[in-house]
Order: sequence, then structure tokens, then C-alpha cells
Amino acid sequence: MSLSRKERTALILKNQAIVVAMFAVFLVFALLSPQFSTRDNVILIFRQVATIAVMGCGMSFVIIGGNFDLSVGSLLSLCCVMCISLHDTLGPIPAILITVVVGIASGMVCGFLVGYLRLNSMIVTLGMMNVLQALTLMFTGGSSVTLMNQKVWFTQIGKGSIAGIPYVTIIMIVCIALYAILLNKTVFGHHVLAVGSNDEACRYSGINDKKVVLQTFVLSGVSTAVGAIMLCSRGGAAQNTMGQGYEFDVITGVILGGANLNGGSGSILKTLVGVMIIGILKNGFVIIGLPYYLQWLAQCLIILLAVWISIKSARKKALA
Repeated sequence: MSLSRKERTALILKNQAIVVAMFAVFLVFALLSPQFSTRDNVILIFRQVATIAVMGCGMSFVIIGGNFDLSVGSLLSLCCVMCISLHDTLGPIPAILITVVVGIASGMVCGFLVGYLRLNSMIVTLGMMNVLQALTLMFTGGSSVTLMNQKVWFTQIGKGSIAGIPYVTIIMIVCIALYAILLNKTVFGHHVLAVGSNDEACRYSGINDKKVVLQTFVLSGVSTAVGAIMLCSRGGAAQNTMGQGYEFDVITGVILGGANLNGGSGSILKTLVGVMIIGILKNGFVIIGLPYYLQWLAQCLIILLAVWISIKSARKKALA
């Protein structure tokens, strides 16, 4: 039975509601301030959301797999200070590699505790958040770190661009493409979706759900390390609290992108759209002069709305 044009339009709007919402939010701010829709400001938005979007790729796998990772903010801080500190002592390439290894190690610890020991992911990662923050303070002695030479090529990762497109935006697009292919086109991606839907059924069907959970946390750790390299290279410096609050932005973006809180469904591309909404809101609030504390209030209301929609949608599917 073919659908009418009106029904097809309604179906598209329903399936792509988050994309429509992104353009609607952009249009509102464009009408409120001519400065918002300028080319330079649009490029700035993409530069600002790049770190969160890359981190959101890994977080998407964790949430789709039925878990949460609250430690990414503290891991981001640790990776930033380590990358900057090791740059001057070991050089940029070793510093970048060690930063990625730290991200992998953090993900493996969380993944082992959650996947193999069956501990609650929120409790595990909440504890890991404090551990990583303590390690950050121990590593720096409580001081901020800065590159001795701000003109090294490493800083161009965060500051540079090609044909007007920032390098961090290109890295973001590449990461999103790779993670989207991994989720949608590989056996591992299908296993993540299956484990998030019903991990017990997966065990009976021969899927190693413990290993899958561990791998999702490793992906989260890697994406956080990459995000840290992008973030600290932009300013050539890092602080102990640099990643504070990033976990909230990342999870908000993933949930806005339609990932099911209970796992089993989600989209990397829509995670990007969710992150873009967060970036547009933050940038727009600054341009129109909204006080900082009201920005946090607005973001809190947005995530509550997103959670409510997610729960309502899950209930409808369960009753269908």
C-alpha cells in the first residue's frame, strides 16, 4: 500500500525530527542576531563542537551497548595535561601516542569492571571519574601546563585550517564516518546493538557480551583521547579541570541524537546533529547575551526533554 505525499512528508518529519529541530534552532538565532549566521561564526561553531562530537562517537557505542561513561570529562583533563607536558619532553608524536594509550587503558579498566565483573556502569565510571581527576592533579602538582614554544606544528591541529575548513572539523568528520561504518556495516556494530537490546539473549546466541562491552568502553577512551589532542592543541596549554562538564555535553548530544537510554538503538550521524544543537545553543546564547547560569538551566531543560521523549518512545515500542 503506497503512502500519500502528505503521509510520506509526515513520516520523514517524524524520522528526521532532530534534524528539523537543529535547523529550527539555527533559524531562531539567525533571526535574533545577524552576526550568528555569518560564515566566520558558523566555522567557529564547527570548531567548538569538534571535541564533543568526537567524544560523542565513542559515547554512542557505550550507550547503545546499554551503559554510561561518566568518566570522559576527567579522562579528557588527564589526556590534555599529559599531551602538553610530554610534548616538550618527548616530542609531539610520542606525546600523542601515549595520550591515546592512556585513553585505551582507562577504557579497558572501565570495560573490564562493567563487562566482566558485571558492575553498574554509572557507579564504576563515577568512581573512575574521581580516580582520573586525582591522577591529573598528581601528574601536574595542581598547576596548569603550557607549551614552551607556541609555534610548533602541534598547535596547528587545533588552530589551523585548509581552504577555510579547520583541521579539527576534518578530524571530526573522519571520526564520525569511521564510527558510523563501524556501527552500521560491521559484525561488531550489530553485536553492540544486540547486546544493548538484550545481553542475556546474546549470551545464549554465542555473542561474547563481556568482550563487546569492554570494546565499547575502549572506543570511548580512544575518542576522548583524540578529543583531548584536538582541544589542548588549540590553546597550547591545559588545566587540571579542562574537561569538567564535558561528560554532560557529550551525553546530552548522544541522547538528543535519539540513542535509547536502555541501549539497543542509536545513530552516530544523529549524535552529530545532537551535538550541533548543543553547540548552536551555546554559541547563540553568548551572542544574544544570555547570562551563563541561564545557559546551564536551558541545557538542563533540554536534556530532561530529550530523556522524556526517549522514555516515551521506548514505551510506545514496547506496547506496539
